[in-house]
Amino acid sequence: MSQFARSPLTAVLGPTNTGKTHLAIERMCGHASGMIGFPLRLLAREVYDRVVAIKGAHQVALITGEERIVPPGARWFLCTAESMPLDREVAFVALDEAQLGADPERGHVFTDRLLRARGREETMILGSEALRPMVRALVPDAEIINRPRFSTLSYAGARKLSRLPRRCAIVAFSAEEVYAVAETIRRMRGGAAVVMGALSPRTRNAQVQMFQSGEVDYLVATDAIGMGLNMDVAHVAFASLRKFDGRRQRRLTISEMAQIAGRAGRHQRDGTFGGLVEEGPSAFTPEEVLAIEGHVIPPLEQLYWREGSPSYASIDALIESLERKPSHPALRAAPQAIDLAVLKRLAEEDWVRARARHPAMVARLWSACGLPDFRKLGVDPHARFVGRIFQHLSEGRGHIPHQWFADEIARLDNVGGDVETIAGRIAAARSWAYIAHRADWLAEPAHWADRTRAIEERLSDALHDRLRQRFVDQRTTVLLRRIGADASNLPVEVSEDGEVSVDAHVLGRLEGFRFHVAPDARVADKRLLISAAEKGLAGELRRRGAALAGAADEAFVLDAEPGERPAIRWNGLPVATLVNGPTLDRPAVKLDRSLDCLDRAAQTAVRERIVAWVEGEIARRAPVLARLAALSRDPEATAPLRAVAAALTEVGGISPRESADPALDVLAPEDRRRLRQAGVTVGTLDLFDARLFRPAAARWRAALLAARDGRPVEPLPPAGATVLPGDTRAWGFRRLGAQAVRVDLVERIARAAHDAREGHKPFAPDPALATSIGLQAETIAKLMARLGFRSAKPEGDQPRWAWRGRPRAPTPRTPAAPRPGNAFAALAGLDLSRG
Repeated sequence: MSQFARSPLTAVLGPTNTGKTHLAIERMCGHASGMIGFPLRLLAREVYDRVVAIKGAHQVALITGEERIVPPGARWFLCTAESMPLDREVAFVALDEAQLGADPERGHVFTDRLLRARGREETMILGSEALRPMVRALVPDAEIINRPRFSTLSYAGARKLSRLPRRCAIVAFSAEEVYAVAETIRRMRGGAAVVMGALSPRTRNAQVQMFQSGEVDYLVATDAIGMGLNMDVAHVAFASLRKFDGRRQRRLTISEMAQIAGRAGRHQRDGTFGGLVEEGPSAFTPEEVLAIEGHVIPPLEQLYWREGSPSYASIDALIESLERKPSHPALRAAPQAIDLAVLKRLAEEDWVRARARHPAMVARLWSACGLPDFRKLGVDPHARFVGRIFQHLSEGRGHIPHQWFADEIARLDNVGGDVETIAGRIAAARSWAYIAHRADWLAEPAHWADRTRAIEERLSDALHDRLRQRFVDQRTTVLLRRIGADASNLPVEVSEDGEVSVDAHVLGRLEGFRFHVAPDARVADKRLLISAAEKGLAGELRRRGAALAGAADEAFVLDAEPGERPAIRWNGLPVATLVNGPTLDRPAVKLDRSLDCLDRAAQTAVRERIVAWVEGEIARRAPVLARLAALSRDPEATAPLRAVAAALTEVGGISPRESADPALDVLAPEDRRRLRQAGVTVGTLDLFDARLFRPAAARWRAALLAARDGRPVEPLPPAGATVLPGDTRAWGFRRLGAQAVRVDLVERIARAAHDAREGHKPFAPDPALATSIGLQAETIAKLMARLGFRSAKPEGDQPRWAWRGRPRAPTPRTPAAPRPGNAFAALAGLDLSRG
């Protein structure tokens, strides 16, 4: 420890947002050459892009574990701390975030760079104010410059995720927690960018760009954002104050809290920080808040150290030098890192010791052990992987077989899968990228470096797309911004085909008065889209309501499909349902639920318009029903006439005569005439209006009966049918053995038979009518018997009949239970399809 480099050194210390990194970049670019070591590959890449813009790509190098861009004339080097080429002489050297020397996992690397990395003309150490006593102890002659924060950082208290302000970063400490928070933000606020240290620079830059451009207003990240990544963050919210440091779950130190919270605010713009809960282990204590706001960070008492120039005399000598204790009181031995753990595991293998007998091969073994465990496999699996690498490096020409390398990276060249799957492939690809950038490990390192970089870029683009699909909903983001301003002024557009959109983002489709959410919307977003549509479509819905209330008759149709409730359609869209009203001819109109979006006055106007159309259609298509209903309410009509009219109205204008005979028997001739004027035929066996068998009238009659009874519409017989199979149940057909005959045709046959007879003499009716209808002989026989004729002795092949008298009444059946208040409900309970 007595041979520390003594070159001049300046330590620039202070809280986050002091422009320390920017100062180092300016100083480096002012020298003929320079090098800066960063804690993250992401940060090294970000600064590399900035310096390239200043000096040009041909003079700037990027060196990280998985990426190496070194032009032949490179003079300025941006590196991760582990990858800094300390054997290269440059005029300027800087180490960023040097307080990470206190990190148990990587601290020894930063401590080694602080002690040994020196520029020929200038050396700069950047870090937290907590590093001051360590600089004083380890480099006593260093000049220390304090850089105050440009803006104020203040505690804003705890806020729920749903109440976080825009331009906010939410910090979590595991990939699972990051994904969970991002998913919640997507549902509540439309989307979030995701930043984690494990992301490739390409993916991270694409995610950050979404945030910087304002495409999303929220960023969910791990503590990687605390390491100098420059983003326009106004507020930092801590999802938790505990993290797993590789060994245990522990609470963040005040220094770590301050480092992350300091990302809020930019240059001279103030920032705020806070948590997501008021109380509990994830809440800030008053002491922590005061320390962070006042930038009072506990000073570091020791840094972790491990020998930076170990002995390669033998494996044992290498292990011994790496486990050597520091002699300086400001330093402490670093915990065993995974590279040393892998070395010890491989040292137990005889074949490894047999191959690593010379210093050069020991150094090669240690170089292989330095392969990071990007996939987080643990010591044993990672040691087996490293062992295979060393096996190839220690035999033949010392190169990894290109076929094995090619097969492994080809297996990773697959952009299918979800976020976790692609992220796993990227982690694996980073191992092969690291190998490809070791110049002496492959026969054609440049070729394989290009191949691995291309694969990582494809995977990175795919990962960005998956993250965007999973955690960003631009449609929801736009709606929330608009709704937050003034929901009534949402610029909702409705295309000719009903597509509803806001700022070119499709919300769904408007069919009539019913809004259907876009099929690609997630379940959690449907409520928001419906709400946005309802608020933005108010004017369009009012316009449609007025159009419906003033629609012409031709725009309405009756929907009376069998098995469905009778409904009214307007321009093909359902707007109302027919339900039970005062009488059959006056059904009530129940508006479709989609019209609930209209105000009460508009709904009343629409209902009145539909009621008027229904009344007009019934009067036009089935006038007998309206006339019978009017007769049943006519105070000047006799009681028997009103009773018959009411009963016929209830059954839809068709009824077997035997049910009404008691009332018909007392009808005066004038009453019968008024029935005929209404359209009713008082037949031998039935009462009916033949016009009800027309298709339109039949559909209305079936719909009205279904509306009255609160049931689906029954199937109608085929249009124009006169005879049906005897087992067919159909209104208006009388069953006669194996056939059912329409009642108006039964009446025509009855009249023809009576016209042909002469008193009680046997006669042979003309069979032409019955035959043309399609009646079978058995059916004709049953019909003649029902009409009051008896079979007589035939003449030749012609059957003959003789008048017996009044038609024989059928065997009475138990009628359906009468409807309350209807004295002639028995008529409605008869089934004409039964003979």
